Formats: sequence, structure tokens, C-alpha cells
Amino acid sequence: MTSERTGALAGTRDHDIAEYALRLGDDALILCQRLCAWVTNAPTVEEDLALSNIALDLLGHARALLTLSGRRDGTDRSDDDLAYRRTEREFRNALLSELPNGDFAVTIARQLAYTHSTSLLYAELAASADEELASFAARAAKEAEYHRLHAAQWTVRLGRGTEESRRRMQAGLEHVWPYTAELFEADALTARLDAAGTACAPARLRAAWEGEVAEVLAEAGLTVPAPSWQATGGRAGVHTEAFAPLLAEFQSVFRQYPGGVW
Repeated sequence: MTSERTGALAGTRDHDIAEYALRLGDDALILCQRLCAWVTNAPTVEEDLALSNIALDLLGHARALLTLSGRRDGTDRSDDDLAYRRTEREFRNALLSELPNGDFAVTIARQLAYTHSTSLLYAELAASADEELASFAARAAKEAEYHRLHAAQWTVRLGRGTEESRRRMQAGLEHVWPYTAELFEADALTARLDAAGTACAPARLRAAWEGEVAEVLAEAGLTVPAPSWQATGGRAGVHTEAFAPLLAEFQSVFRQYPGGVW
């Protein structure tokens, strides 16, 4: 194989990894922003601290992944560049992560879906053929496991609590479930990464995810929502109406004081 051909293949591989890391980084970044809205508003002081810590973990995940993306796509953009200098259509997060918090049960339902998927995904990515992705995933998997346990425990607590808490938790599940399918969507990018041993095809994680979530819901006395419509578009930059206000708030200080340091 010629050096030109080898270089082209390496460039394609790096671009794919950059795009993949951007997706995962955006998931973590946007969900972090949503969880930050619970600070001082959570049901208890203990939960205020728990959600704050989870948000900080997600911010760490986002910074690592966005930094990796900016380095591998050849632009050398920093995590701040990618967080603050992109427009709405340039974000690649799954729609689930941008859903408004709703009441506490909606937030827990969103966490249940997201954390069980990332826990499975990072466990697979820890064996990635790409050393940077594998190193990140090995670290992040430990935190993702805590996030998964937190969401599962609250799901059971609400499901087995009062009649009202059970009603709200079931309603939360029904609300977020149409957005979960996008976590397992396959496309040409994930197919190439899976074939190269760099990432696991999302669809191969779905059965395990469904089994784990169903087990939690059974313990909580709740029902797995019936299949219905499926939201999509986030990976292509098509977002919900709730995303633009979230992004505007998130980027407001940077855009008001560009280049500011403190």
C-alpha cells in the first residue's frame, strides 16, 4: 500500500473518531447543562449534591471527548471552542439529552435511559482499538456505573413510594421513551467504526439495555412503555424546540464577553 493511500486511510479513521467523540461529548455536555438546573432545586439537599456531582462527571466526560474530537479532526479546536463557538445545527447530541427536566420523575426517567446506555457503551469502548477512546472509556465507565445505580435506585423509590410518585414516574417514562431509540441508531459512521473494532455498533447494545431497564422497572412495579413513535435527528443537527433556549443560555456569557478570561 502506498504512503498516500495509508495516509488517506488514517485521515478517514481520525475523522470518523472525531465525529464519534463529538456525538458522545455533546450528549454529556447538554445533559450536564440540564442537570445543573436542579442545583438548589432538587427535592433534598442530599439529592442536590448527588445531581451536582453527576453533572460534574458529565462535564469531565464532555471536556475529554470534545478535546479528543478537536485534535483528531485536524482543526485543533479546544473543548471551549466546540462548546461555545458552534451553532445549534452543529451540535450532534441525541435528542434525549436535551429534553426539558420536567418534574423530578421525568429527570429520573431520562437518567435511567441515558445512564444504562452509557454504562454499557463505555464498557465496550474500553476495549476499543483506538487507545484514546479506550483510555477515556475505562475511566468514564466507573462514573457511569454510579450514575446508573443512582437512576435505578430513584426509579424504584418513586415506583414503590406513594400512589402519586408511582403515577409521576410512569408518566415520566412514557414521556421520554420515544427518545430512547435514537441512542441505538446505526449509520455509516458507526458501521465503519464497528468494522474497525473502534466502537460497538449501537444496535448490539439495545437488547442488553432493554433487559437491564426492564429489570429495574419490574422491581419498581412499573411498566415498560409500549412502542410508539421514535424521535430522531439529533445526530444530524436537527433538534427540538427546547434546544435553542438551552444553548443560548449556555453560551450567553462567552458570547457577551468573547475572549474574556477569569
